[in-house]
Amino acid sequence: MKPARSSLFVPGNKPAWMEKAVKYGADVLILDLEDSVPNQEKVAARAMVKEALGFLRKQGQDCGVRINGFATGMTLDDLESIICPELDSVSLPKVETVDDMKQLDTLLTHLEKRYDMEVGTIKTPLGLETAKAMYSAYNIAVACSRVTDIGLAAGPGGDASRSVGYIWTKDGRETLYLRSKIVLDARAAGIQYPTISSWLDIKDLEGLERDARLNRQLGYRGQTVMHPSHVPIVNEVFTPTADELEYFKKMIKALEEAEKKGTAAVVYEGDMIDYAMVKTAREMLEFAESIVKVER
Repeated sequence: MKPARSSLFVPGNKPAWMEKAVKYGADVLILDLEDSVPNQEKVAARAMVKEALGFLRKQGQDCGVRINGFATGMTLDDLESIICPELDSVSLPKVETVDDMKQLDTLLTHLEKRYDMEVGTIKTPLGLETAKAMYSAYNIAVACSRVTDIGLAAGPGGDASRSVGYIWTKDGRETLYLRSKIVLDARAAGIQYPTISSWLDIKDLEGLERDARLNRQLGYRGQTVMHPSHVPIVNEVFTPTADELEYFKKMIKALEEAEKKGTAAVVYEGDMIDYAMVKTAREMLEFAESIVKVER
C-alpha cells in the first residue's frame, strides 16, 4: 500500500484538464465520471478517461477513476469502458455495505479475466460518504481484499453531511468523532494510510493548512482535494519534516546504544523511550521513504 499525501479530483469530461493535472504534483489523480460530469456527457467521458489513463501512466502518474454508483444503472458500462492495465483503482460512490463492495469485486473479477489481467489488480478504495458506510467501515474493509485504502468524506454540504446531519465548521468539531473513528477502523483493518476529504474552500489556504494539520495529528496520512492550489499545502503538511526525521533517527540510535549496555529503555531528549517508541519511529521513517518513491 503506497501512501497518498494528496489525491486530486479531475473531471473526466475535460481531456485538457486531465492531461495538465500531471503537473500539479498530486500523488494520485482521481479521474471523475460521477458528480463533476453532466449526465449528458458521461458516455463520451468514458473514452476520454481511458485515453487519459494511458497518457498519465506514461508520465509516471498514479491514477484511479470514480465511477457512477449502482443506483444510476451506469456502473457496468463505466467499468467496461475504462478497464485497462493502466487503471490502478476504481472508487464506487455511495457505498453502504459489504455487499456493495463485493458486487464491485465480482464485476472487476469478471472483467479482469475477460481482458487477461491478473485478478485483484484493480484496487477499490473505500470512500465513506454515508452514515451506514462510516458505521461499518471496519467490517467492509476486512471483508474485501481489494480495499487497501480508506477515505473519509467530512466536508460541507455534500453526501456525508446530509447523511450524518452535521453542520460543518472550519474548526471541525462536529466531525471530530467521525475523523477519529475512521482512523481507528482503518488501522484495525490493517490499512496504514487513511485519507480524508474535509476542506472545499478554494481561497482559504490558511484554513486548509490548519485542517490538514488536525487530520495529520489524528492519524490521517493524506487528504483528498478539489483544487490544484491545495496540492502543495497538503503535500507539505503530510510530509515529515527534516527535523522530525532526524529526531526519529537519533531516537533509534539512542536505544541501540542502550541495548549494548544491557537495557531496553533510555531517556532521550527528556522522555523515557523503549521499543514501542522506536517502532513508531521506524514506521514514520518507512512512511517518509515511501513518499520519496512516489515523488516524480
